[in-house]
Amino acid sequence: MLALWLCVLYSCAAGACASAAPGLLLLRGSAPPARRAHNPAALSKLLLLRAPGSKGQLSPEQENNDEDDDEDDDGGNNNSNGGAAADSPLSPISSFLNGSGTKRLPQAVIIGVKKGGTRALLEFLRVHPDVRAVGAEPHFFDRNYERGLTWYRDLMPRTLDGQITMEKTPSYFVTKEAPARISAMSKGTKLIVVVRDPVTRAISDYTQTLSKKPDIPTFESLTFKNRTTGLIDTSWSAIQIGIYAKHLENWLLYFPIGQILFVSGERLISDPAGELGRVQDFLGLKRIITDKHFYFNKTKGFPCLKKAEGSSKPHCLGKTKGRTHPNIDQEVVQRLREFYRPFNMKFYQMTGHDFGWD
Repeated sequence: MLALWLCVLYSCAAGACASAAPGLLLLRGSAPPARRAHNPAALSKLLLLRAPGSKGQLSPEQENNDEDDDEDDDGGNNNSNGGAAADSPLSPISSFLNGSGTKRLPQAVIIGVKKGGTRALLEFLRVHPDVRAVGAEPHFFDRNYERGLTWYRDLMPRTLDGQITMEKTPSYFVTKEAPARISAMSKGTKLIVVVRDPVTRAISDYTQTLSKKPDIPTFESLTFKNRTTGLIDTSWSAIQIGIYAKHLENWLLYFPIGQILFVSGERLISDPAGELGRVQDFLGLKRIITDKHFYFNKTKGFPCLKKAEGSSKPHCLGKTKGRTHPNIDQEVVQRLREFYRPFNMKFYQMTGHDFGWD
């Protein structure tokens, strides 16, 4: 029986599910071969559900809760490396073998920032064979902490010795309780923050919200408490997130600055291989991801992978990335630049890095 079952798995991997051991398929509770013969994808899904390690993933409602990713939509081409089964078109054999390894709490977390480029960074890192990352944003340290570390660990992909487990949830950076909670899990956790010009980030944040709620007020009206006096409304999340120095102070109460890597969202576009080199060094990984992995997509306006993990095809982030920003009153843009300047200067001093936003 075992030999027949392995034969079925091998045949499915070769695209011959329809003719492989139909009697065994019936014994396993599958539909009759006549109904399955022209639908190998359906059988692949069946085998995925039965593959070891397929339990403990986020529910559809939780997966659709990604603040930075427009409900994790990437145009249907998300080559996940260890997320929910639906994230990655793995072959049945690959899924069967994917049960090896151990689920571990993450040794590294991308903690922010929203609309900074966290999804791009995670997708690029997945190319590395020693990086395993959960696909959807777990939101454990801000929304699901009461579920406990066992629940959190069960979301993680299985890893072998020498591989790093990662996750990314951009809202952690602005969540007051997150630093203490991550420190309680492990004081040695490596943290990555992708930052971007706070003015551009705010406009991108607004653009995402506008795409979902076309009737919201204008960017200009939301920016000010009082347009006449020019007083900025720092209670608006699109503005508040960009005060990076303020949020970083909270993290430095629990983690040394050397344990946090700050990735430039701008350089992630202009020089992805260079930024990925820094990230690989920070994580203690061999520099495998290089220039040869990227090409610049002129239509989208950002770099894409020549070959994504687990695929031989080029891979770009989906239609929700690279939206055209609305035209914003330049007077408002200038006022915002003046507002952020002192916070930016402090952030440069704290991190020891000038991001060149002024």
